[in-house]
Amino acid sequence: MSDIALPLLFDAVAGLADPAVANSLEAFRRDGTPPALLALCDLLFPGLENAMWRDGRLDVEALGRYQAVVREADEWLTGQPDDPRHEFLVVVPVADRPRHLRAFLESLYTLRQRFPWGAVTALVADDSGGRDNIAENRRIVSDCRDRGLAAEYFGLEEQLKLLDALDADTRQALAGVLGSHDRSRFWHKGASNMRNITYLELAPRAGQGREKLFWFADSDQEFRAGDDCFLNYFYHLDRIFSRQPVTLLTGKVVGDPPVSPAVMAGNFLDDVLAFMRDLAARQAASTCAYHDDREEKADDAAYHDMAELFGFQEKGHSFRYHCPLEGSHDHRRCFEAYAARLGGFFDGEHLTRRTAYEYRPLAETLVPARTVYTGNYVFNRRGLAWFIPFASLKLRMAGPVLGRMVAAELGEGFVSANLPMLHKRTVAEAGRSEFRPGIVHDEVLSDISGEFERQYYGDVMLFSMIRLTEQGYPARELAAQDIRQVLEDVEQDMRGRYEGKRRDILSRTGQLRRLLEDERQWWHQCPGAVEQLRRFMASMEQSFGDRARGVSLMRSAEHRDRRLADMTHALLAYRGERARWERLMP
Repeated sequence: MSDIALPLLFDAVAGLADPAVANSLEAFRRDGTPPALLALCDLLFPGLENAMWRDGRLDVEALGRYQAVVREADEWLTGQPDDPRHEFLVVVPVADRPRHLRAFLESLYTLRQRFPWGAVTALVADDSGGRDNIAENRRIVSDCRDRGLAAEYFGLEEQLKLLDALDADTRQALAGVLGSHDRSRFWHKGASNMRNITYLELAPRAGQGREKLFWFADSDQEFRAGDDCFLNYFYHLDRIFSRQPVTLLTGKVVGDPPVSPAVMAGNFLDDVLAFMRDLAARQAASTCAYHDDREEKADDAAYHDMAELFGFQEKGHSFRYHCPLEGSHDHRRCFEAYAARLGGFFDGEHLTRRTAYEYRPLAETLVPARTVYTGNYVFNRRGLAWFIPFASLKLRMAGPVLGRMVAAELGEGFVSANLPMLHKRTVAEAGRSEFRPGIVHDEVLSDISGEFERQYYGDVMLFSMIRLTEQGYPARELAAQDIRQVLEDVEQDMRGRYEGKRRDILSRTGQLRRLLEDERQWWHQCPGAVEQLRRFMASMEQSFGDRARGVSLMRSAEHRDRRLADMTHALLAYRGERARWERLMP
């Protein structure tokens, strides 16, 4: 097989001068089989990645060589009749976010040009309610196919047909998994319900053709880890699932935080106050001073007001703002641009605590996991058994709750890896998300009361699940009164924590208001920007004040009893749901 034509790959082996890689190359030249080439790639690609990230900076020239080698290896493997690689089905649930969807699929198309690996199909699972948005989503899928990206549309009609195919007993038994929906308003079913319904579409495909990997991602993400940083995602995922007994793998996100604004308002206000106090000491017309290289990396959940609950150490200090404006400008212009961006916080954008990708050899990052990032997780055929639990409750924190349950059963079969996607909460031209449940925007204010309530009881469910799994749940059946007692204990503790954080938020908002309204400050020369800050503070009070709807629901004994009763019922029903669900899966 010495006549195998892979010149770029052979040159890359020589360039690394690694005896182990050279020996693997000789083995491939002798055997000339796909497994032999994959074994060579497993040694060669990590070396090329290390060379590409010397000193923590991306070497663009080395990146180009690496991409060329990957393309050449993929082309050779695709031409073999016994190509052993997984087929990928990338699933993107979307609800009334056509611009996000277009950016998502555009990034997938670009990734496939730069790092092609195996067969990849995108499945758009549409939960939109707007007719124009549905039509646009269909158009986007069609455009992708015209450009050569395999893409399918899974719309409301197709979803209803799947549910109609279930017998009445199954539908009733799985109401907590798939939801009970009004056929005349069969949209905005909730992210967890939508994913679970899509699992029904995936199940029959799992046994067709080559082994499948199913990758779920959110529509407000992109297949890159930075502005022009694309990773060799499909190769790494294919090899992890091929070489190790992994059932479910979770990545993370970089860019905007993956959490709700309901749990990062305190530290966000810390950073706003620090910026405004610093700005007050500067001259309005002097050159903008917020372009230095001292940007602090936001890691270890630095964006989360209660990071200590998750085992992270709180930073305890503010993060400096870095002005994104280009060209020469003064502090007036910086302040105006800053004020215009503040409203994006209520859709989940954090101006100062964005996470960035840091390269580490992937093998060093592959560790047992405890949380599923539902915007970036991959599983094989066996993983179809793990639907998103308690979907009908429509709580936040569904991924962390699922993660605790999966970890308790799968152990090392559930892993995380440093394969993040870029998270972009808002659309640039609009300055906000196209659609986000639980958040209400009007012409003046934003109100996140709905998301506050879903986050609050989502945290109650998560930290109750941690205690329950320590008692053997879900493998061990627990009594209703024992489950309810755990929920009540956790809720009481969580209520105190939320009340304390809420008071801190209102205190910081008051400090910001006093600073902003100080008539001596030069920023009153920018009345439009000052008004935008006033709206930001009013939205904070609307969302976290004593009269905020989410706060009222947290304090309401009647609402609390109803929520905890529903959560108890859902926890008791899970074992039966799981048994019924597994009959539907391959």
